[in-house]
Amino acid sequence: MAFTVLRHLPRQIHRQIHRLLSTQTNPRAYAKAKLAEIDALSPFSPSLIDSYGRKHDYLRISLTERCNLRCFYCMPSEGVELSPDGNILTNDEVIRLATLFVKSGVTKIRLTGGEPTVRKDIEELIGRLNGLRPLGLKSIAMTSNGLVLHRRLPRLVENGLTHLNLSMDTLDPFKFELITRRRGHDAVLKALDVALSSSLQSIKLNVVVIKGLNDSEIVDFVEMTKDDALSVRFIEFMPFTGNKWDSKKMVPSVELLKRLSIHYPNLYRASDELNDTARSWKIPDYAGSFGFISSMSDHFCSSCNRLRITADGQIKVCLFDAKEVSLRDEMRKGASDEELLHIIGNAVSDKKEKHAGMEDIDVVKNRPMILIGG
Repeated sequence: MAFTVLRHLPRQIHRQIHRLLSTQTNPRAYAKAKLAEIDALSPFSPSLIDSYGRKHDYLRISLTERCNLRCFYCMPSEGVELSPDGNILTNDEVIRLATLFVKSGVTKIRLTGGEPTVRKDIEELIGRLNGLRPLGLKSIAMTSNGLVLHRRLPRLVENGLTHLNLSMDTLDPFKFELITRRRGHDAVLKALDVALSSSLQSIKLNVVVIKGLNDSEIVDFVEMTKDDALSVRFIEFMPFTGNKWDSKKMVPSVELLKRLSIHYPNLYRASDELNDTARSWKIPDYAGSFGFISSMSDHFCSSCNRLRITADGQIKVCLFDAKEVSLRDEMRKGASDEELLHIIGNAVSDKKEKHAGMEDIDVVKNRPMILIGG
């Protein structure tokens, strides 16, 4: 059926999809070309370069394991056992690690959770991160479900927040409750309105697509980019502990692109940011853009520049790798920055070339998404 649809697409769109598929089959060459563009930048610590030459200049820090929603793809239905408060990184520990990473070459930090706005002192923390700009930090980003964000966002921006990813998987309030097991759809829309009227440099809307649940809404989401400089990103459903992942519920990005190509025959490929996880597209005269994060059907491991620190202080070099190393324990034992950097370097050097196929990802040993940090 999909190939029948493809044959009847306009010739221009057929060529665009063919080019996309060609890029997917040879990602290494594309990644090497992109990585070469940053080779001449400021000195970069060897501790953040893995054995495949990937430079990791993007750090994601989870601030909390707690969340005020219960999205089924992120949290098991039975809930999760939270770490004791004493096991969560303190502000001083977060800043110490952030400073070490920025001095070593990290230019972008993203705050995640759980839900980062659940952390009461997040405004102060962002303000302290903002003080790292003279050391080379260029952007401070946050991923949020938006439930209480509209009240806190102005202060967060004032303290240094520059980029926001807002998670909203449906425009239907009833489906919102099915997905999140909570109410609050109107609050998320309000947060989006506040964000769009702010001075944020970038606003992205993350949409996890589930077949038969919200895949019929993709055109409605794209229409949100008509008048606002918003980037909508369709994310493939990914397997994590307890989320009952099923490949039949996962809609490949190429299929979504085919559907949108029929509705928008003049859409065209947009340029991507360096190391961006999304492949972006635009529609003529639309203010924003849309894209696809194809972690399952077309991974972007060859250009990965991301490292993660969990709320309880573990470094994870890959979202889908269960292996972790505790930086928290080492700090509390009195490790020096040099010793911490050595530990970080060992973890980074062990990073695999790519994660396992979607049917082989370890969902037994790896954490649920909420305990990793999105």
